[in-house]
Amino acid sequence: ILKFFQEAKIEELATIQGCSRKKAEIVAKLRPFNSYDDLVAKITSTKTLTYFIIPGCLEVIHLQYVVTSLMEKCERIGQEMESVVSALTSSECLEDSEDNITKQPSLLVSSKTLKNYQMIGLNWLRVMHAQHLNGILADEMGLGKTIQTIAFLAHLIEVGERGPHVIIVPSSTIENWLREMQDWCPSLKIVIYYGSQDERRVVRQQVLYSDTVEYNVILTTYNMATGSVEDRSLFKKMEFQYAVFDEGHMLKNMSSLRFQNLMRIRAGRRLLLTGTPLQNNLVELMSLLCFVMPDIFSGKTESLKKIFTMMTKVADEQGKFEKEKIEQAKRIMKPFVLRRLKQDVLSQMPAKEENVNYCEMIPAQQDIYDFLIQTFNAEIEKKKEYLSKGGGASMFMQLRKAANHPLLIRSIYDDKKLAAIAKDLCKEPSHRDRGALPKLIQEDLAVMHDFEINNVCKHYKSHIGKYMLDPKVINESGKFKALTKMLAKMKENDDRVLLFSQFVMVLDIVEVFLKDLGYKFFRLDGSTPVPERQKLIDDFNNDKNIFIFLLSTKAGGLGINLTAANTVIIHDIDFNPYNDKQAEDRCHRMGQTRKVKIHRLISKGTVEEGMIRVAKQKLKLEKDVTTSNQG
Repeated sequence: ILKFFQEAKIEELATIQGCSRKKAEIVAKLRPFNSYDDLVAKITSTKTLTYFIIPGCLEVIHLQYVVTSLMEKCERIGQEMESVVSALTSSECLEDSEDNITKQPSLLVSSKTLKNYQMIGLNWLRVMHAQHLNGILADEMGLGKTIQTIAFLAHLIEVGERGPHVIIVPSSTIENWLREMQDWCPSLKIVIYYGSQDERRVVRQQVLYSDTVEYNVILTTYNMATGSVEDRSLFKKMEFQYAVFDEGHMLKNMSSLRFQNLMRIRAGRRLLLTGTPLQNNLVELMSLLCFVMPDIFSGKTESLKKIFTMMTKVADEQGKFEKEKIEQAKRIMKPFVLRRLKQDVLSQMPAKEENVNYCEMIPAQQDIYDFLIQTFNAEIEKKKEYLSKGGGASMFMQLRKAANHPLLIRSIYDDKKLAAIAKDLCKEPSHRDRGALPKLIQEDLAVMHDFEINNVCKHYKSHIGKYMLDPKVINESGKFKALTKMLAKMKENDDRVLLFSQFVMVLDIVEVFLKDLGYKFFRLDGSTPVPERQKLIDDFNNDKNIFIFLLSTKAGGLGINLTAANTVIIHDIDFNPYNDKQAEDRCHRMGQTRKVKIHRLISKGTVEEGMIRVAKQKLKLEKDVTTSNQG
């Protein structure tokens, strides 16, 4: 304790519970402390300090010890692995040796060939397997993590390790996984655990109790693996050789129910596949490592969360503190993660050009945005510090909606118009027969935005169709104005476009906009049935007449291949820039032959400008973590 108070930096002192930055500075000025008694005397005799900060430092000391000991364990493993892994990853081709796999597994179809870097990835997986280590294959999106995994499973079968394995994937990618396994390794025996309750019950019976069903792999989704009690029970009863988790960054929260349920799957080894190893903060990286290395990190998760979330209370010192933590993360993750970038391994990969398109809002949209700002400022002033977190989030969402399209706010349909609509809607047979009251209908309409109300008017056209908006109003926003020019030029250049939005309601408005412009398009979002998704993807890739594919960032951003497109438009950016990167790499991946252009639409002078600044900082953080110590 004496040594800590004698030598600790002000930032470290400030991490003690109850010790602010100001108090930490006072403690530092009391130095030197000649003995423990001298420390206690000086602290307790100082007006603003209390004795309790002295034992409070024990938690900080303990947490630092936990991280240090973890690093030492990981570095010991790393030293054993380093020479082998370095020899693999530093060369462009594999040297002939007794251990290296120099030819792709014979179970893979002869018409398909693994690229050199994929052979290196296969050998990395072999080394991890030989060393009894789990790992994270974190190659940049589009480098074929699926194919490398299939090749590894084929290799295991060739050396007599036939499984069974379980592969858990997002719902949107299950069809793609099945297709890739059938295309690359048709001899793999696959059981699909998916579908209705009755269909899954039949599969459970076959897998658990039938001797006639042969399989190497069970392919399922996160929702299935963590769904009902019966679903979870299946995966707890079975013993798997490998559990493979695609889009492993979904497992970023140690305390989540999903994390806990997946940890109960009985597997000898775990392999995570992700194109984005670090999202938002360093604690998430620790969650991934805890998942793949449960023995090393067992019982340390809470300590890790604390040490990696300890932030200095002085802004100008955060850079230094953050760098220290980044260095810690680098050292911990090194033995377990293989990450290659497209620019490093694909010499023939077409370039990717990224643009941020700042869009002037149309006057009506600017007026709505300004009105919301004034209203929220008045509310904040009124409530002052009592403004809840939820209230702030709600305000922010309203500003985001206004920045995207004026019809996402209720402004045209004022209370007077709603009263008239409600009155006329009561005359509609289904409302009249159940005795609907105008007042209650008006209350329901009041919580909708203009576009939703317009859709209600359209649905009951015979009674309230006269209140429908002029189609021109639907097509007017700052972003639509920019899109009109952009799309015309893209069509002229024979470009094909993926247009992403986070919001289904935005996609609804974009649909009307595109129909009015006469463009052919497809649409895929969370409501698109999983069996239909792959057909839409195939049809888009094969039909050049389809100019645009509308996709929700969440449903369309994971694991699907749309290399027929060469342009990505992010209509509204995500708080998490990795979700947008996942989306843009649907077309910037193996198989792309054209230069890819990415356009992010940002409404000028709005909260979106702040969001894109934060996004750039997050991407820089990921770069800092994955860059080697030598830079």
